[in-house]
Amino acid sequence: MIKLLILICILLAFGCKTPEARRPVSVKTGSFIDASVERNKNLNAKEQASIEKLMEIQKEDYIASESGFWYYYNNKIEIDSLKTPVFGDIIIYDYNVKALNGIVIYSKDDIKTQTYAMDKQELFTGLREGLKLMKSGETVTFLFPSLKAYGYYGDENRIPGNTPIICEVTVNSITLNQTN
Repeated sequence: MIKLLILICILLAFGCKTPEARRPVSVKTGSFIDASVERNKNLNAKEQASIEKLMEIQKEDYIASESGFWYYYNNKIEIDSLKTPVFGDIIIYDYNVKALNGIVIYSKDDIKTQTYAMDKQELFTGLREGLKLMKSGETVTFLFPSLKAYGYYGDENRIPGNTPIICEVTVNSITLNQTN
């Protein structure tokens, strides 16, 4: 019995060694990421060229936002006492969505009046940033490249992936968050 115990101890002592680190099965050079970056640069350049061409044709006074979309005021409110929305404010607004060729994808009747708690709910990036520029009673037309709109996947219904869009947005009211 003692011999068996000694044999087990010897086997355990020599049988246990530190595990070797796993090595990758194959080495990748990042070529997929490089190709993806190049595709996205080409896509963005193509979309920007289309948007710039549209702005030339429309001859509106578009303003370039700092975050990569363009807009102009259809109806601008010049009253300084009215504030633009901040975190938590409730915005009631209407909007439509068009393709760059002007074809309506979603009308205001399709979408209905929306209620949005600023930065507390999901909303596509461009519209969320655009609403922050607006006051109650204003109507603004936005030109969103696909990365600020519905992105790579689209909206799963009518907007295909990588589609720049035009949105005409009217803010009906802004209710200030009382906890600010």
